[in-house]
Amino acid sequence: MSETTSAQGAGNHQHTAADGFRVVLGVGGLIAVVLGLLILLFPEKSGAVTMQIVAAITAAYALVVGVVYLGSAIFSRVLGGWARVGHIVLGVLYVAGGAVMMANLGATAVVLTVFLSVTIGVLWLIEAVVSFTVAGQSANKVWSIVYGIVSVLAGLTLIFSPILGAVTLWILLGASMLVMGIVQAIRAIRFTPAG
Repeated sequence: MSETTSAQGAGNHQHTAADGFRVVLGVGGLIAVVLGLLILLFPEKSGAVTMQIVAAITAAYALVVGVVYLGSAIFSRVLGGWARVGHIVLGVLYVAGGAVMMANLGATAVVLTVFLSVTIGVLWLIEAVVSFTVAGQSANKVWSIVYGIVSVLAGLTLIFSPILGAVTLWILLGASMLVMGIVQAIRAIRFTPAG
């Protein structure tokens, strides 16, 4: 009788874990679908809001780091003359930069968008160089060269048109989230535990 009871307990535990996993998949899928739709239906507004949130976080980070540098310069017993001056200068610069960013979140968001787009563009150009470099050693030379060409074109697009590139990447992210969210929701509905 105890073997039957322990087998039922193990079966119930597996069923509960499977239900929990199904809920996690379903909720994650639903969130991805909603975010994907918001990005696709309102790409400009959703992108602007997201970048303003990133700008606010960056500004808050700069303010906190600045205060930490100033505090360490004022209250430290081990910092010498130039180290203390350096901490004060860094603290003032961080606080000033954070305050300017916080006062101009829209402009900060645009600068961050351009910076991120150009950075990704440069990384894609470097990937292209690497792809062309290893093409001679690859069994699939054609695909390495095609990948390199696509990386060059995509990288140059982001470097010379960073805002358009950022919008395109944002829309691709929204489409990806929508598709992955739908697939994840289907997985949640159709999920059955093994055994």
